[in-house]
Amino acid sequence: MTTVPDKLPTITRRAALQTFAVSGIVSLLPSGSTAENVATPSQVSTVAGAKLHPWTPGALDIHHISTGRGNVAFAVCPDGTTILIDAGALQTAPDWNSDEKYRISPLPNASRRPGEWIARYISRHMPAGRQPEIDYFVLTHLHPDHMGGIDLLSPKKVTSRLGPYELTGVMDVHEQVPIKTILDRAYPDYNYPVELNDPHQLNFRKFISSFVHNGGTVERFVPGSSRQIKLRHSSPEAYPTFTVQNLAANGKVWTGREDDAIETFPPLKTLAVSDYPTENKCSVALRLTFGGFRYFSAGDMDHDTSFARLPWGDIEAAVARAAGPVDVAIANHHGYVNACGPKWVRSLHPRAFIVSAWDSAHPTIPSLDNMLSQDLYAGPRDIYSTALKRENIIATKRLKEIQSGNGHVVVRVPPGGHTFEVAITTNLEESDTTIGMFGPYITVSLSK
Repeated sequence: MTTVPDKLPTITRRAALQTFAVSGIVSLLPSGSTAENVATPSQVSTVAGAKLHPWTPGALDIHHISTGRGNVAFAVCPDGTTILIDAGALQTAPDWNSDEKYRISPLPNASRRPGEWIARYISRHMPAGRQPEIDYFVLTHLHPDHMGGIDLLSPKKVTSRLGPYELTGVMDVHEQVPIKTILDRAYPDYNYPVELNDPHQLNFRKFISSFVHNGGTVERFVPGSSRQIKLRHSSPEAYPTFTVQNLAANGKVWTGREDDAIETFPPLKTLAVSDYPTENKCSVALRLTFGGFRYFSAGDMDHDTSFARLPWGDIEAAVARAAGPVDVAIANHHGYVNACGPKWVRSLHPRAFIVSAWDSAHPTIPSLDNMLSQDLYAGPRDIYSTALKRENIIATKRLKEIQSGNGHVVVRVPPGGHTFEVAITTNLEESDTTIGMFGPYITVSLSK
């Protein structure tokens, strides 16, 4: 890895891209104007600077879109079925006394809302010849950085042309790229463990009501099912090794046997209201499999047990055990201090971690140390973050060990699912220029 310079130079966007193309370095920058840190990739396999080539039939692409404002992953499956997991959109707050000072600046800029940038990205990466559309939207949980938040500090709002709700996050996406089916943890009641009625959640619920009224399909995510999400543009026999296994939601976790799932949270009547499972703990989790490739995503699950007082609180460990070893794992809760615990890391032991970052605490020192620990599992592993806050780069010294700290992170799995690569593309504009390419990696089923 390169040494972090004492004085950090200022570079233009064009100069940054030229540097990427010549030297193959991958930026740790959350901004296109100031070089805060750079790292030399350990496995650059192709020359940077080329445009990311389109998805090809029979392959699997998973795009982790870097907006600096929340989680979002867009998958194009082997037959062209499209899956969007989350569409976070934290609105830019004008008040410096708010949490805005801790957040990553909007990417590529603030001229559009995050959901609009997401929709434009999806439109560029649809299968050739297809009108932009999303077959499945999976919402891991009802927080603004996963579904879209409304601006509570400003009277300015933009109402949808499709219904009486404010445009943000997934609502912005649907306005431009129609969604066919929505899966979330709480439909239709939205009352576990309590009524979900903060302003952001109520806006999402208005969207759901309108979506159903206009003919859309909404389903409650079913833990244990491997048939709720299926390929829609081919017969089941065309890609028999592709499955999406529903691992968990609301504390109900797959047992590993067919569609069976068990409750891990205690009955609410046995708990004080202050000890109810949090929205984060209730997150949806899934494992996507294609050939030997396995991918894990679980929203904002954590391992907080209130200092062992609530042992069931380590939901991420239970879900990781159910998932088993994977190739790529999305860092739970953005790599925050109460997530990505030792049990989670040991059970999954992925070849690659992806951190979807929007805050100065993404990731934190303990979580990053766990992900890098050779004591939890031996062997190489690479870490990619969609963005980083300058303050975190200064405070968290081990960020020098990660492969990339800024850019869209694209996981590419060729037909058959025996290997995968990770491409980093620029988030400074919409050219889809490759900053770096890592791999090929051998998938978990072939590396044993």
